[in-house]
Amino acid sequence: MSLSVSTQVSPIGSILIQQSSSTSDADTNVTGAPATVFMLDVDNTANAAEDAFLKLYDDLSPTVGTTAPDMVVRVPQGIRRQVVIPEGLAFVVGLSFATVTTGGTAGTTDLGSDVVVRAICQ
Repeated sequence: MSLSVSTQVSPIGSILIQQSSSTSDADTNVTGAPATVFMLDVDNTANAAEDAFLKLYDDLSPTVGTTAPDMVVRVPQGIRRQVVIPEGLAFVVGLSFATVTTGGTAGTTDLGSDVVVRAICQ
């Protein structure tokens, strides 16, 4: 896994999060502080036979499969999907995320190939 967080100069947000291999192991408190998400870009093109479910948590250290996600984004097999949130979605405790093969709370299975997750936050 390769997680990077960098400062951006943009009218949309000032933090770019990029995880080149998002898995069921949650990336926890990725901004180190409360954050508002304005855009998500989830690349599931490497998985021709599996849908990806990006689970977002307003939690410093969620337990994937037990902690209820605050938002779930389904990305069909072989697709790259962008989600724009014009008003922003606030994570007041901290932003954590994981990517698995099943939506809802209980899913914990990794996809067969890498899923790239990018987010623009403030």
